[in-house]
Amino acid sequence: QVLRKSLQRGLALSAGSFFVYEAHKLICGFAEVHASFKVEEVIEQADYLYGSGETEKLYRLLVQHKNSDDAELLWRLARASRDLAQLSGTSAEEKKRLAYEAFECAKKALEKNESNFAAHKWYGICLSDVGDFEGIKTKIGNAFVIKEHFQRAIELNPKDATTIHLIGIWCYSFAEMPWYQRKIAATLFATPPTSTFQEALRYFHMAEEADPNFYSKNLLFLGKTYLKLNNKKMALLWLSKAKDYPAHTEEDKQVQKEALELLNSI
Repeated sequence: QVLRKSLQRGLALSAGSFFVYEAHKLICGFAEVHASFKVEEVIEQADYLYGSGETEKLYRLLVQHKNSDDAELLWRLARASRDLAQLSGTSAEEKKRLAYEAFECAKKALEKNESNFAAHKWYGICLSDVGDFEGIKTKIGNAFVIKEHFQRAIELNPKDATTIHLIGIWCYSFAEMPWYQRKIAATLFATPPTSTFQEALRYFHMAEEADPNFYSKNLLFLGKTYLKLNNKKMALLWLSKAKDYPAHTEEDKQVQKEALELLNSI
């Protein structure tokens, strides 16, 4: 949405200047409607490209609007930057640049509209990504902030399955944390972040209930979590679903590969 700036007269206007002022308001009004239409048009194009898996085209479209003040455009650019960074053909140097670019876009989106659930979600995701480049202390310290933003996103949109899934990933990551990282966390923080596989499983199931079969990775992590809990029967069920999920994106293909490897190992 385009934010409207209120016009203040400040000084008493003469009859002549009044008509100039009214004409100016009318022109500005048309300009705002036109700008609003343009934003909606770009968002429509962006959503079509995202749904089609056209990552590079989507990024090229949205990066032209990196100086926008529209939160809807900015969080979509954050997502597109991150998706481009995730592609296997992207160099390590470019991955890092895109990760920080995505974070700045998500941060700006949040500054422009604190009530935008997607801005909170992508801020959390991108903050996690930049933590990968800044060491274990920063990454663990960021974890509290990341979860807060995911929880805020769910408060604003309780039906968003991907955010629920992300809290599940957060829980899984800390449940799986190696002992040496736990030791570092305990040294650095009085109360380091912790979780369990049971808690992760609850969120993955909640995500599936909110939007069944919405995401290949949620199916994969349901299978992986059941494996961690030594429930092979349920692990086989969800890993099979992940393996058979239609591969629309590069991530879907990676999920299929991992699911198949895990199935073969059981």
